[in-house]
Amino acid sequence: MATETAVKPLTAFGYVTFDVVGTLIDFEGAIKDGLAEIAAKEGIDVDGEAALSVYREARYEPGAGLFPDDLGRCYSRIAEAFGLPDTEEYRQLMVERVGDAKPFADSAEAMAKLKARYKLIAMTNARRWAFDKYAEKLGNPFWAGFTTDDTGCEKPNPDYFRQVFDYVGKDGGSKDDILHTAQSQYHDIGISRELGMTNAWIQRRHAQKGYGGTIEPKEYTEPDYHFHALIELADAADAAFEG
Repeated sequence: MATETAVKPLTAFGYVTFDVVGTLIDFEGAIKDGLAEIAAKEGIDVDGEAALSVYREARYEPGAGLFPDDLGRCYSRIAEAFGLPDTEEYRQLMVERVGDAKPFADSAEAMAKLKARYKLIAMTNARRWAFDKYAEKLGNPFWAGFTTDDTGCEKPNPDYFRQVFDYVGKDGGSKDDILHTAQSQYHDIGISRELGMTNAWIQRRHAQKGYGGTIEPKEYTEPDYHFHALIELADAADAAFEG
């Protein structure tokens, strides 16, 4: 599935910026796997989708920490909701499982194809230690990478984006040369529109109800490009350049 409302063709960009967690890396699957491991040890049934809702609400809370370190605190909320033991061992297990989360099946191939067309820039709300693991699993496709340890803030803070604009500016580009690509309406698609960027929404949860582990936006933003999988964007870019 692919739709396009953008004025700019995919050949107009020199850079593609990416949300990483949720767009390239399956953090929801990692949360579910970690909880399933704990639940099996304790003989307790845990509904993975329901647990993601608890996680999402925990990420709204004041004092929420940086991802994925905050998984320990979030696990405490999930443990309370489902009757799981809230131990330091299990909190750390969740941090480690999400820090080791795997790419979506199409991510590495898609990134390799896009790397042949653009300079790829990571813009992740994960900490550097986790991002380095994710990048390696993706084949280290990034020309540049920004984490919360680098920016001192999280998306959707406009300052995060402006730091990337400044970096691209030093390379001779501008925000008009960037296609921002992400699955999160809350963290990425809405704010990128406000800042005047062209964006591509990768709707990873198109076959599922709700927002899963991602914070729900106050309102839906119609993207410039809309795909159900990252490989669809990569294929569309190939077609645009070769057409």
